[in-house]
Amino acid sequence: MRTRFAPSPTGPLHLGHAYSACLAWDMAAGGEFLLRIEDNDSQRCRPEYEAGCYEDLRWLGLSWPEPVMRLSDRREVYLAVIHDLIDRGLAYPCSCTRRDIQAAMSAPQEGVSAPHLYPGTCRHRKGHYPQAGDAVRLDMAAALAGLPEQALTWEETGLDAGLHHLDPARLLQDHGDIVLMRKDIGTAAYHLSVVVDDAEQGITDVIRGADLAEATMLHRLLQAVLDLPTPRYHHHRLIRDENGKRLAKRNDARAISLYRSEGASPADIRAMVGLKP
Repeated sequence: MRTRFAPSPTGPLHLGHAYSACLAWDMAAGGEFLLRIEDNDSQRCRPEYEAGCYEDLRWLGLSWPEPVMRLSDRREVYLAVIHDLIDRGLAYPCSCTRRDIQAAMSAPQEGVSAPHLYPGTCRHRKGHYPQAGDAVRLDMAAALAGLPEQALTWEETGLDAGLHHLDPARLLQDHGDIVLMRKDIGTAAYHLSVVVDDAEQGITDVIRGADLAEATMLHRLLQAVLDLPTPRYHHHRLIRDENGKRLAKRNDARAISLYRSEGASPADIRAMVGLKP
């Protein structure tokens, strides 16, 4: 088994991160645990947060092979994937701003059953590579049209465990033409980078929070489109505060570094999130 923990260095790690990282470490016992830094948000990611991530995880007793994969080092890899999808008629550049999209979505759209989705304004640009200021979107209908007749599946071993099936109609109605690359050319959006990187690292089991369970259908589609292997998925419960609110990086009161400074031990942190010492 090979698992990974893939944080974004946009703030200090908190108890929710500790739970996910330690769970991935525990489940990889006898296998391999990898660390991946998802630093594709150039405006929010900071070197001090990345350094703090390494420090916190090592303090928790985790270790991993070096060097660590960093998304910012893989721009050419993602761009090559994007060009391949464009060449195959499965993606297209999009220059729409948020204001453009909101205006299009608020206008009457004859025959559109899901007016909350991107209306396909730039779909006529299929066959063209992105220029400065362009994002890139998946042509969802085209991607689904090319799937094999046999239903795509994936195995879930966490919450809602069992064999799950991809639902094409749901992807069209609930997600539409998702963004694969941000307007900074070569900066992959999460859905693309996570699929490409998990395959590159040979991840067999993806351990992550329940908030990402819905995205798994998108990832299974991209795996099929890109001819990549499908790992098992284990979506775990979220760590919440006393009011039931999900922890966020802005909630520094739950930061691992703060607990450390107050004298907590790694065993204390594991107990706080419901893991055995």
